[in-house]
Amino acid sequence: MEPKYKRVLLKVSGEALAGDNKTGLNYDVVTEICKSIKKCSDAGAQVAVVVGGGNFWRGRSSGAMDRTRADHMGMLATTMNALALADVLESLGCVVRVQTALQMAAIAEPYIRNRAVRHLDKGRIVIFGCGTGNPFFSTDTAAALRSVEIDADILLKATLVDGVYDKDPHKYDDAKKYETLTFTQVIGEDLGVMDSTAAAMCRDNHMKMLVFDLSRPDNIYDAVMGANIGTVVSED
Repeated sequence: MEPKYKRVLLKVSGEALAGDNKTGLNYDVVTEICKSIKKCSDAGAQVAVVVGGGNFWRGRSSGAMDRTRADHMGMLATTMNALALADVLESLGCVVRVQTALQMAAIAEPYIRNRAVRHLDKGRIVIFGCGTGNPFFSTDTAAALRSVEIDADILLKATLVDGVYDKDPHKYDDAKKYETLTFTQVIGEDLGVMDSTAAAMCRDNHMKMLVFDLSRPDNIYDAVMGANIGTVVSED
């Protein structure tokens, strides 16, 4: 069976890698996520990953610390997660490259767009760390940017809920799930799917996004194969 999407950008939050631990890395959870990524690659999809760092550090929640320095620390947190994902994927037999937006020559390649695309064309999984490399930008914005740069067919945003709702489904029993949305709605209605910078980048560059639940890791594979899950966000 051929994947519906040939090249995908998967955004995984740092919190997802912590599982029930809430902080740090839960290797049982990480392994299940990586197994699903491997299934996608084995099926013929080209997979790039942007990973967050919230399981270790959040720059915007750093209190009195200088925000630029706090965000730099957050970039280091994303790199730890990228290396952890790479380690597990390699143990499963995948060929992986980690690229970081800040140069860390001893442990990762620098992010070079053409090199990343070349890796993908060769069937390697590419993991992007350090967000955009700039403070004041989220890893959601990094995911939007990288998906456009590598000409991905879709941005897959793995979350802790099974799609986009009009209000928090964990707090409100009458929350309504959207099957489809536009990025203009996401921004205008302040739906909290992603920050407005990331949503505007997807909207302006016609990048399609699927928001789905990662509590079942095989949803990654199902999404790549075109299963009807989550919420599709597109401006077209």
